[in-house]
Amino acid sequence: MKKAIICIDDENIILDSLVEQLGYELGDDFIIETAESAHEGFEVIDDLVKMDMTILLIISDWLMPGMKGDQFLVKIHEKYPNIVKIMLTGQADKESIDNAVKNAKIYRCVPKPWDKNLLIETIRKGLESIK
Repeated sequence: MKKAIICIDDENIILDSLVEQLGYELGDDFIIETAESAHEGFEVIDDLVKMDMTILLIISDWLMPGMKGDQFLVKIHEKYPNIVKIMLTGQADKESIDNAVKNAKIYRCVPKPWDKNLLIETIRKGLESIK
């Protein structure tokens, strides 16, 4: 069964950087998909599930149009509680991070701009935490 990682951010430059870094560090072990909004993220997830893919991890920005990342991750957690969730943000307030921790059970919140080594280590440990 194919395994997927999904990156959600409204800035293409961020998505391009994530895809490049994850592809380089994780190789061909995962399919890496992207979405530019929470709405598009839901569509990508539904499409991958229909294709019988296993979604292991989602990295989501917090500040996006339409729906904030903490709200998006809470909805994902309600439907897919076993997906590892990481929030990537430079602007989230404490209340939003607390909401994501409590109600989405996020694995980690990584600050923007991110340290590549910290992000990759966080992703690897998050993937290792899947039982």
